[in-house]
Amino acid sequence: MILCYISHRFEVPMKRRFTYGVAAALALSAAVTLFAQTPSGGAQTPTGGAQTPTGGAQAPVIGPGGVVLTPAAARLLPKALEKAPDIKYEVVRDFLKLPPNVYMGEGIGVASNSKGHIFVNTCAQQTRNFEFDQNGKFIREIGKDSYGNVFCHGIRVDAEDNIWVIDEGANSIIKYNPQGRAIMILGRRIGFPYNGMEPAVKELNPAPPYIFNRPTDVAWDAAGNIFVADGYVNSRIAKYDKYGKFIKQVGSRGSGPGQFSLLHAIAVDAQGNVYGGSRSDQRIVVFDNDLNYKTVFDHVGAPWSLCITPGPGHQYLYTSNSNPDNQDTELHKASGQIFKMELDGTVLGKFGVPGKEQGQFSTVHGIDCRVPNEILTTEIVEWRLQKFILHPTAAQGGTK
Repeated sequence: MILCYISHRFEVPMKRRFTYGVAAALALSAAVTLFAQTPSGGAQTPTGGAQTPTGGAQAPVIGPGGVVLTPAAARLLPKALEKAPDIKYEVVRDFLKLPPNVYMGEGIGVASNSKGHIFVNTCAQQTRNFEFDQNGKFIREIGKDSYGNVFCHGIRVDAEDNIWVIDEGANSIIKYNPQGRAIMILGRRIGFPYNGMEPAVKELNPAPPYIFNRPTDVAWDAAGNIFVADGYVNSRIAKYDKYGKFIKQVGSRGSGPGQFSLLHAIAVDAQGNVYGGSRSDQRIVVFDNDLNYKTVFDHVGAPWSLCITPGPGHQYLYTSNSNPDNQDTELHKASGQIFKMELDGTVLGKFGVPGKEQGQFSTVHGIDCRVPNEILTTEIVEWRLQKFILHPTAAQGGTK
């Protein structure tokens, strides 16, 4: 039996507040039924998991701590989970200070700039982008009532403190300068549906260079080249120069080398290598700067979000094996951690447990790791941002 989890991105568009755009948003959302959190190809037996005895009956899968996993949980069990050492951590309680009548919706994206200011992308009744200072005090809202605020999917800040908003409903990546003015738009929002309800736009392979179909993330290399994860309907990474001119793209739907099954996150290291998080089949696919396939990491679960520490010096990769947002607590036995890794895929440790309390993870959709050993998360189910302080050992990348 194949168990499919319907992506959280299917539900939110029905709450859109743009009367004139409801039809288009609903049509776009229908396409998400193509995707599932379950790894491609159905059930997979985790390393050290169940074996089929002679006679055909399948033995139960035993997870960490000796718990028996349901088949759905077993399919989500990362290979590295049991042997990855725990990283000690603490949560900064009640970190965000929102003013009266300003509310968080689903926590979708988080990023910070060179001043330590924090930017949050949230799917509330209206998509909103908030800025806070380094102490969590509210400063301002960016892009209020923008034409690109349709269906949020993330926010990033580049090396020059420009703020980039990923909006899958507008099929656009919007670049705001530090003052909060839009200065570059990649992609284009679908226009008014003059003919009423229109069919969802289908996957195109190859996709047109400048037309996205529910993009998910953005990253840059040291030269300022832009890498867009166009991942919900299309299955590609598209590379542009710093002026927005198309250079190259890679990817198609599948689980082979250079393919993706829901490309949900992207990150670029100091050498220009590109890491694409293929969520539904639990892989991180690695390319060089020219988008030539290099390798794959398939041992740390479903990469809902990726973050590479900026340096200078040694860089680390964080990936969130988030507990699915259907709130099935049985799946918490195999998911809900953030892994810390070397860039070659070596796991240094993990931290976090799923749950609704402060200090627990409630479906992490965004990670920021700009400050060493300080991790910011945005979470879907509990509508929040959290700040964590890590205390890694020397073997886990900490100071001696």
